[in-house]
Amino acid sequence: MPKSGGGVMAWNVFRFCTALRALGSIMMVLVFGVIGLTYYVVVIADYGPALFHGGLDSLTSFIVLLLFHSLLVMLLWSYFATVLTDPGGVPTSWRPSIDEERGDADPLIGLEHGGANLGLNQSSVLGEPANQRMRFCRKCNQFKPPRCHHCSVCGRCILKMDHHCVWVVNCVGALNYKYFLLFLVYTFLETTVVTLSLLRLFIAFFTEGEISGTPGTLVATFITFVLNLSFALSVMGFLIMHISLVLANTTTIEAYEKKTDPKWRYDLGRKNNFEQVFGMDKRYWLIPAYSEDDLKRMTVLRGFEYPTRPDLDELQLQQL
Repeated sequence: MPKSGGGVMAWNVFRFCTALRALGSIMMVLVFGVIGLTYYVVVIADYGPALFHGGLDSLTSFIVLLLFHSLLVMLLWSYFATVLTDPGGVPTSWRPSIDEERGDADPLIGLEHGGANLGLNQSSVLGEPANQRMRFCRKCNQFKPPRCHHCSVCGRCILKMDHHCVWVVNCVGALNYKYFLLFLVYTFLETTVVTLSLLRLFIAFFTEGEISGTPGTLVATFITFVLNLSFALSVMGFLIMHISLVLANTTTIEAYEKKTDPKWRYDLGRKNNFEQVFGMDKRYWLIPAYSEDDLKRMTVLRGFEYPTRPDLDELQLQQL
């Protein structure tokens, strides 16, 4: 007999999260299926053979194949970096910073969205997690750092969580957000290149143009064009949204939470906001990695501490 009230909700959420985990595996198979089909059509069936035709056909094929393989390498590198990189968890020993002189918790930890005053001394921070003014996760039974949220699918708190992505079977958080964005960038560029390179064949389907190849190859070419065009358009919209989030130094979750608050204390200007995600070393901006210097000098890349706007900090402190 089904439980009522909160029991039903908890059970439904559990089933939903389990379904998302299973869906993630299916989505990975779909990703590699589309990549495999696209590789067959572009490289093996079309531009690969045309590479040996000579003249303009060879030059065009060389350029297309060079772009295709270069973008594919970067796409797969970014994809696996996103999948295999831990987005950032909270150590069980983590505690909010304590003011040595006052014995109080950092009053800004609980004010990410203009929240209530903290007013917590050291004993309450370390011994009374039930205090509602502290960022505390009851599911993990531990305190949460600034900009941290609990993921029901992963079953833990994620540092600077953006969202749980079924396409990468992982959470997107502080430690792999850059890799996820690069995955979007290279996916958009790759699918755009494929769409443009197959456009002439797609047009020939609806005209009297001559198309060489077996019926199976023609069907595969048609499906590949439609799939890549669909992905290019959908990823473009998603990419535009995330670019706006990066420039505002916010996440998908935070954008929803602060939609009624025009003042965002983590917005330090577009340049600084961009560097907090991609690092300060320009040589690493387009690859899913950080330089050793950035990892040492930028504590923000560890996911626990984030610089804030002094003017908003002073205003919030005055309200304590």
